[in-house]
Amino acid sequence: MDMENKTSRAVSSLESESKGIIANRLNAKIEPGESNLTSETSTCAEELWAKILDSLAIELNNKQAFMTWLAPTKAVKYENGTLVVSVPNGFFIEWIEQYYRPIIEETIRKIVQEPIKVKLQANESKTIGILEANTKSGVGIRPDASKLQARYTFDNFIVGESNRLAYAACRAVAETPAKTYNPLFIYGGVGLGKTHLLQAIGNHAKKVNSNLKIYYIPAENLFIELIQAIERGNTISFKDKYRSQDILLIDDIHYLIGKERLQEEIFHIFNYLHSAARQIVFTSDRPPYEIPTIEDRLASRLQQGLVVDIQPPDIETRIAILRKKAEAEGFELRQEIAYLIAKRVRTNIRILEGCLIRLMAIQSIEAKPLTIEQVERAISALIPNTNNITPETITEKTAEEFKITINQIKGQSRTKTQTQARQVAMYLMRKHLGLSLKEIGLYFGKKDHTTVLHAIKKVEDMRTLDQEFASLLNRITMRINRA
Repeated sequence: MDMENKTSRAVSSLESESKGIIANRLNAKIEPGESNLTSETSTCAEELWAKILDSLAIELNNKQAFMTWLAPTKAVKYENGTLVVSVPNGFFIEWIEQYYRPIIEETIRKIVQEPIKVKLQANESKTIGILEANTKSGVGIRPDASKLQARYTFDNFIVGESNRLAYAACRAVAETPAKTYNPLFIYGGVGLGKTHLLQAIGNHAKKVNSNLKIYYIPAENLFIELIQAIERGNTISFKDKYRSQDILLIDDIHYLIGKERLQEEIFHIFNYLHSAARQIVFTSDRPPYEIPTIEDRLASRLQQGLVVDIQPPDIETRIAILRKKAEAEGFELRQEIAYLIAKRVRTNIRILEGCLIRLMAIQSIEAKPLTIEQVERAISALIPNTNNITPETITEKTAEEFKITINQIKGQSRTKTQTQARQVAMYLMRKHLGLSLKEIGLYFGKKDHTTVLHAIKKVEDMRTLDQEFASLLNRITMRINRA
């Protein structure tokens, strides 16, 4: 279907359809226990997504952003209340989740009466998205997802105050595995360099001692391997594989949430490797004691060695990252452009680099140096402008959603509603403004940074475990973006 035509459809065509018709048609196509949906069902999914895109094109009022991020998407199937949407790659998933998820969910609520979830799936991988453990053919693992990638090294990792301790710990582990920090647990937000450091450990250790058996794997893939081993009745080989490693690197260990069998297996693997003086390194988006539903005995093991965090980089580090990336690509990055990008992208290194790649492409097409106006337009098409968002804006919109006053949020009251609103505001200031824990604490009356960290992690956990709470966050985010 031509995406350009979609953008020009009238709003009246959206309103002329009954809101529940498409959802009813979709549900009617799915038989109980059916995993391979019919082509007719796929067609219905495409109809629904096309309708959603029509509305989004109007709501966004930004044709370039729509054509860049939403037009390339395609509905794959509808199953068990979830609409699976294909996007070109994993970077699209991250970008859409961060910047367009709220407006997508709001648009769905307007169009369809039934609750429908949207799951993004990358074309490059059939396993990014929904894990269908009941498919007869078994579950596939992302190609090369469990292999060390040579591009991740210590030499091309930019060190700043936000990651200096984590970098030093990783370097020490790579030089002398199981001699210094074992286990090593690294935590921090999305796109801050955890995977880079984890794989750099493996690459450097292999260079120091080529005889070492080193294995890197995301926790999601570890779970898939375990499922396959159970289905084949071959868990012994699964255990032997991991117990034979000299260095085991497990990424995104927070994926353990709610997976008791996987927790049990990792607990036993950990005990075996640790007692044999083998190195284990984990990464997560939160510290071990804040991973919900994790067994106490495993949480205790994860904290047994060194636990270090990575904070969002300061503007100087962000500029250094951009200059390093530009140098590697042979791109001459002017200081004022580097500053402009770094000022707008505060908390995610992958998005920071994504902006640079887009600007490189524009300059290549134009065949002349970029102007500041071009840079501003290009960045605005990709990232909502947060320059007009302030702590006061976030506090005001959070108060509106909770139906309380700004003074009540900033006050000392410990009622459930006011405490939760305060925690949400702290979380949103961290997410949208990239404020430090200290800055947020000062805004809320000189609260200790540990109080702020606890609030942020609590909101993150509730967002993961409570769909209604996640919707509340989305509504507040939309209020903020429209301010």
